[in-house]
Amino acid sequence: MTLPTLGAALTLDMLALHRDWMLSAPRDLELQSFCLPHVLNGDLATPLARASKLIDGLTGRIGIHGPYIGFSLDSADPDVALIVQARMLKALEVCEALGATQMVIHSPLTAWDHSEHQIDPYAPLIQIERLRFILGPVLKRAEDSGVTLVLENIEDVDPGARCRMVDALKSPALKASLDTGHAQWAHVTAGAPPVDAYVLAAGKRLEHVHLQDSDGFADRHWHPGDGPLNWLAIFAALRALPKMPRLILEVNDLRNVTRGAANLLAMGLAE
Repeated sequence: MTLPTLGAALTLDMLALHRDWMLSAPRDLELQSFCLPHVLNGDLATPLARASKLIDGLTGRIGIHGPYIGFSLDSADPDVALIVQARMLKALEVCEALGATQMVIHSPLTAWDHSEHQIDPYAPLIQIERLRFILGPVLKRAEDSGVTLVLENIEDVDPGARCRMVDALKSPALKASLDTGHAQWAHVTAGAPPVDAYVLAAGKRLEHVHLQDSDGFADRHWHPGDGPLNWLAIFAALRALPKMPRLILEVNDLRNVTRGAANLLAMGLAE
């Protein structure tokens, strides 16, 4: 059995540190230096030039983490919604400059929403329309630029809720992302299904996975294998998909990011 190849979510500094490992195989990269407001609001020429130099020679696919700090994609304030939209469009400029083909964005769903959606049939419809207002022009530009936005679970308790959002927006440039640690938090804290159920719920929509371990108490971002997650079940679900999504190690201990890769290799799951 051919093992899937692991990639990593790295800042520019950490990409410089781990560049040899990233060059050792066609490892997918998710740059995480362009999601911060002060970076997107500043002069992008210098970080873009550095990023272009660092990614030169990499044979994996390039992506970025999109902006998310201080807002939700379903903002009900029309003025705030336009600011969010502008942030997303600016991040797409980064994708276009670097040849990135994927951008991670955050699901607006909360644990509160999960309960409200059970008693108000209009609540999910309103949320989707707010999302459509903000993302409509963004998705059109993404389609034209060859970039896919992937919607990452944050507080999502229902594994299928953000998938219904993806389907409702009807854009080839919008797919699903899964963060294993976020799903574990929802499972332990909010009674959501286990992590592998999130993989199966997303199905063919799933094009990106953040791999991190967690006890479910908080957003730990431990190395895979350093916590209690059932990686055998998670990878069995991933192998059942029509195609393997990008597998991105996203850990707090970035200086030792290859530790999780070594753990998964030792389990015979990825390399």
